[in-house]
Amino acid sequence: MDFTQKKLLIIGGTGTIGKSIVQSVMKKNPQVIKIFSRDEYKQQLLRHEIGNNDKLHFIIGDIRDYDSLFAAMQDIDYVFHLAAMKHVDTCEQNPYEAVRTNVNGTNNVIRAAISQNVKKVVFTSSDKAVSPTNTYGATKLIAERLISSAEYGRTSGRTIFASVRFGNVMGSRGSVIPLFKEQILVNQKITMTDENMTRFMMSLNQATQLTIKAMKEAKGGEVFVLKMPVIKLVDLANIIIEETCEKYGINSEGISVEVMGLRPGEKMYEELMTYDESKEAWELSDMYIIPGVSNLGVRDSNRIKCTPGTYSSRSQEPLSMNELRALLEKEDLI
Repeated sequence: MDFTQKKLLIIGGTGTIGKSIVQSVMKKNPQVIKIFSRDEYKQQLLRHEIGNNDKLHFIIGDIRDYDSLFAAMQDIDYVFHLAAMKHVDTCEQNPYEAVRTNVNGTNNVIRAAISQNVKKVVFTSSDKAVSPTNTYGATKLIAERLISSAEYGRTSGRTIFASVRFGNVMGSRGSVIPLFKEQILVNQKITMTDENMTRFMMSLNQATQLTIKAMKEAKGGEVFVLKMPVIKLVDLANIIIEETCEKYGINSEGISVEVMGLRPGEKMYEELMTYDESKEAWELSDMYIIPGVSNLGVRDSNRIKCTPGTYSSRSQEPLSMNELRALLEKEDLI
């Protein structure tokens, strides 16, 4: 997508994916990139990491506060909305706070974008929004619905809204990979919910580039479902144990694996698209596109109709141990 001399706002721009999007779009000659988040310390870290650049503007603010979003979106062309409460445990223990950030905050983003005549807004959702069994997933589902429903009142030339759904991003904050490494080094054991658990997992670069592609492709109200590999949790644990022990000279036979069982609201597998959604979806090489309500039934000669079926980590063939190891090595995670 051509961001030349465009003005961008990245909400939650100090998070893992936010920082990666900042670094990617910086190469596309934008006029300005505003980085909006509520953590001053993380903004300072990012400022030092990227270095001085006149195109970067750092804004302290919270998506719970409409006025700060409204001010940040003045004269902005494109908005990436990445801010969220995203840890399942925290959201379960503080459900109303999750609603205030993930639901009310997203509604504030929509209202501010419409008021400031932003061209496009892309919201990053989660596989946990599909058939949600926990507070985090439920709030993400409602946020998706808010984004899609914003299309109802859209008139010609007004703001286009779309969502992107993906699973776990390798190496991001809260990812199981750094957690496993820390547990090996500190406790000489790994805690695992279930050995048969499967998860969608993608690289940070994949998540970044496909989110940017969704911004380009969005026509209004769509949910972009990014294709990604499936991994078995036990395979990931075994590779992390082997590689970490070799790196630090630890006897791998001394590392135990403790199976904890599923936590409240946790699934054995994740879903990215329901059967009903797939009946209306289009398929590209790297993503599925669930059309917005106003585009249902519209034919598109440039896209292939999706074969109906639930897109879940249970129904997809997981990566082999060798494939998973190669992926982790490519991302410099082992």
